Amino acid sequence: MQTDDEALRRSAPVALELPPADSSTDEAGRLLHTPAAAAERLTVGESWLRRKAGQRLIPCTFVGKHLRFTEDDLRAIIAAGHRGPSNRDQTGRPGRRRRTSH
Repeated sequence: MQTDDEALRRSAPVALELPPADSSTDEAGRLLHTPAAAAERLTVGESWLRRKAGQRLIPCTFVGKHLRFTEDDLRAIIAAGHRGPSNRDQTGRPGRRRRTSH
């Protein structure tokens, strides 16, 4: 028979809500997501997320040795990945011009 601790370890990752650090702020607290939960919300692979966080290429939060992501971290990752429309010419091949007959 498994103990309560074993059942908790095997259950799906759960986001943790922390109490506000300063009662003078109007923020109700910060929601922390596990890498699995953050990867699911971003629809990316967990290994990609862990690798980028380990290389310090994306914002993340460490609670001790445990990797977590705040809502602000997730928004920043999305914003950093945003790409606007390209300014390529309509030939479909960047850097090449169409030949014209002289």
